[in-house]
Amino acid sequence: MKKNNVKKGIILSALFLGPLIFYIFLSLGIYHHANLPILTKKVEDVKGEVTFKKHFSVVSFLGDDIEKNKGGLFNLNEVIYKRYRKSLYFQSVLVAPKGTESQVDSLKQKLKTYTDIQNWKFVFMEPAAIRSLFKSFDSPYTLHNNLSSEYVFIVDRELRLRGRKDDEDTDNGRLYGYNINSVNDLKNKMKKDLEVIYYQLKKSLEKEKRRKRKI
Repeated sequence: MKKNNVKKGIILSALFLGPLIFYIFLSLGIYHHANLPILTKKVEDVKGEVTFKKHFSVVSFLGDDIEKNKGGLFNLNEVIYKRYRKSLYFQSVLVAPKGTESQVDSLKQKLKTYTDIQNWKFVFMEPAAIRSLFKSFDSPYTLHNNLSSEYVFIVDRELRLRGRKDDEDTDNGRLYGYNINSVNDLKNKMKKDLEVIYYQLKKSLEKEKRRKRKI
């Protein structure tokens, strides 16, 4: 009888403590990576109605042939945008050359059939301005001649480029952008890095609330 009670106690303890221990390890793991590295301290801002300031921006370069980027944009929508579109300060900024407005309008109509495009922010710029913006990211990537890139970037609320300094797939460990054509890259890297940013934001907001309560 005593043995049965001991077994029951062990089982109940395991059921109770197991999830708690898992949560503690998870929290410690997130905390350990809670400061997503700043790779470029100051990138150019876009001008007009859209701005990087006070937002967490996922930035894409569409180029002058929007049709070629549909697959990558679908990946971005499914893996990243749908998850974060309602998150505080989030926006997806898509940079396109002036003259592609009709192509973008067609893209918008297609996007509307399977997602809410409220936080898709399209910005039309002159080619020289697009090259200057891309260059300001100070990444090792090259903007294609048609002003497109297969990489998508994270710019924080203070116009800083965020990424990794310990990426296992790059020679020096630095990851400046995420391949929009790779679901694996978006899911296993970009999504996790955005989770770190929002964990960091949550902790900052909680700290600010505690500070105000003490005043």
